Amino acid sequence: MYKSKVLVVEDDAAISNLIRTTLETQEYQYHTAQNGSGALMEVVSYHPDVVILDLGLPDMDGVDIIKKIRSFSTMPIIVVSARTEDQDKVDALDAGADDYLTKPFSIDEFLARLRVALRRSHTEGAKPGEESSVYVNGNLKIDYAAGCVYVDSAEVHLTPIEYKLLCLLAQNTGKVLTHNYILKEVWGSTLASDIPSLRVFMATLRKKIGKKHVVSSIHSDPHWCGIPYDPPIKRVPSAAQEQGDSFFID
Repeated sequence: MYKSKVLVVEDDAAISNLIRTTLETQEYQYHTAQNGSGALMEVVSYHPDVVILDLGLPDMDGVDIIKKIRSFSTMPIIVVSARTEDQDKVDALDAGADDYLTKPFSIDEFLARLRVALRRSHTEGAKPGEESSVYVNGNLKIDYAAGCVYVDSAEVHLTPIEYKLLCLLAQNTGKVLTHNYILKEVWGSTLASDIPSLRVFMATLRKKIGKKHVVSSIHSDPHWCGIPYDPPIKRVPSAAQEQGDSFFID
C-alpha cells in the first residue's frame, strides 16, 4: 500500500519533533528541512505529496518558498505558522498555499487538514511532485528550483522581472498572451502606463536568450513575443491578432 510522502519544513526543533512523531504514528513517510534552500532541494529530489511549511525560516521567508514551488509544481502546501495576522494568511494563500494552520494547533486538526490536502490532490487527478522542475525547449533550459536559465548549457543572468516574464511565457506555451494578462501576472496591475516598460523588458530578454527563443508580436506587426517550439511558429488566428498587443508561445 502506498504511503503518502510529507516534507516538513520547520526550524523549531520542538514543533518539528511533534510533527514527525505524529506522522510516524499515522504511518506517513516524511523528510525534513530546516531552511528554505534545503526545502527546495527536497521538493525536487524527494517529490513529496504534500509540504508542511513554516513561514519564519532562517534564510528566506516562507512566502517566497511558496512562490518558488508554485513556479513548477501544484503539490499541496500547508502553512503552519505562529503568524496570526490576517495579512500574513492572505499573503501566503495568495502566493499559492492551500491551507493555513496557526500555532499552537491540535494534532487532530493538523491530521484532518493533511488528509483534506491529500484527498483534494488525488481527486484533481494530479500526482503531486511529478511536475517537472526543469523546462527544456531546444537549447533553452529553465531550472525552476534553482532559478537559473541556460542557453546552449551556458547560464544566462536575468533580472527578477525578466525571469518572471520568461517563466510566465514558458508556462503558457502554445497560448496567446495579452499585455494586460502579462502585466497582471508579473506586475500585479494592468496600467497602460506599464506597457512601455513591458516592451523594454521583452526586448532585453530577447537579446539575452536570443531571438530564436523569444519572438514578439504587437497587434498587426509581424513580431511575436513568446517561446516557439521547433518546428517554427504557427500562424496565429486572426481573432487573436484583433486583441491588440499580444504574446504568443508555440
